[in-house]
Amino acid sequence: MAPKVSDSVEQLRAAGNQNFRNGQYGEASALYERALRLLQARASTRKLLRTTQQRGTEVVPVCRPPGMAPKLSDSVEELRAAGNQSFRNGQYAEASALYERALRLLQARGSADPEEESVLYSNRAACYLKDGNCTDCIKDCTSSPRMAGSTGSLSLESGLSASVMVYDGKLELDCNISVTWHMRVFTEVSLALVPFSIKPLLRRASAYEALEKYPLAYVDYKTVLQIDNSVASALEGINRITRALMDSLGPEWRQKLPPIPVVPVSAQRRWNSLPTENHKETAKTKSKDTTATKNRVPSAGDAERAKVLKEEGNELVKKGNHKKAIEKYSESLLCSSLESATYSNRALCHLVLKQYKEAVKDCTEALKLDGKNVKAFYRRAQAYKALKDYKSSLADISSLLQIEPRNGPAQKLRQEVNQNMN
Repeated sequence: MAPKVSDSVEQLRAAGNQNFRNGQYGEASALYERALRLLQARASTRKLLRTTQQRGTEVVPVCRPPGMAPKLSDSVEELRAAGNQSFRNGQYAEASALYERALRLLQARGSADPEEESVLYSNRAACYLKDGNCTDCIKDCTSSPRMAGSTGSLSLESGLSASVMVYDGKLELDCNISVTWHMRVFTEVSLALVPFSIKPLLRRASAYEALEKYPLAYVDYKTVLQIDNSVASALEGINRITRALMDSLGPEWRQKLPPIPVVPVSAQRRWNSLPTENHKETAKTKSKDTTATKNRVPSAGDAERAKVLKEEGNELVKKGNHKKAIEKYSESLLCSSLESATYSNRALCHLVLKQYKEAVKDCTEALKLDGKNVKAFYRRAQAYKALKDYKSSLADISSLLQIEPRNGPAQKLRQEVNQNMN
């Protein structure tokens, strides 16, 4: 007697057809795959019953010895690599199926590798997002039930019973195990496995945005910026969502948001310590998005929005909240990157947080826009001094003093730099 399964092949196929008609190709693919696995499981059961030998009261397993894990031909690494290639080729449904096979293989082995599992769920979420299946994308990024393997009982013609294990659509006979059919269900998916991972957060935010769930999208984008405040896709997302929230919820929109989780320092350190493909991909995204933003001429509305965000950043600086101020200045620059003072103000925050290289970059951008920005010269000189690049620091001080010969702080800084050089 085959194990009882709630869905029939016909129901799964009909549901898949309906999803296909609705343009939900990733979800339809998953339903067709479930139907195929169910067909294969039934075929395996019939074959098992035909080939099982009975010797009195003894049932002889024909697939594998009791307790031995089922043999699977593909490795998790190979499946993930194949999925990545299919994704790059635009074959999102195929990539999703490969990631799912890798997940089932990882779970069947009982491997406790949350990093690997989280990546696979996140990758499958990206497939769903590309196919427009935002609901399943959100589930894979957050948490949803998944079957790691099923155990159950198999009744033979003689009235004897033996238990079975289902892995990847294959039934494996094993004796002396429990006799009730059940499914092991897990709720750990990408962010549940590895909290505060940037890619799942960005993908879930994009899905929420597509579904017009703007408050939830805003929370995810802001969470990303707590981990890395220079991720351009998150900054641009915040900019878009802010406009939508202001339009839909009015001037008091911030008070109507769900709470934004505080990212622990350990999660920030973990991200900073990972020299992985995640950083490389995020860096590429930053570069592309930043270039596009700089080349864009702001509209009158964007310029006004940039001004408001800069003023909000200034207020945060007065309160000593320099990290939040950086976010505001960054959002302002996404609206309009033509304001020299915004760059030099953000440089001040970087200086306070001892992010000296970032301060140098911001001052350089400020001076490109305004070659007489005294604050930019002074702050870059301070940053160079902290980096022990005393020649560059003196050069900036000299440029500043040519503009304002009686600038007292600059004269004092020059004395300090000269003392350090001696």
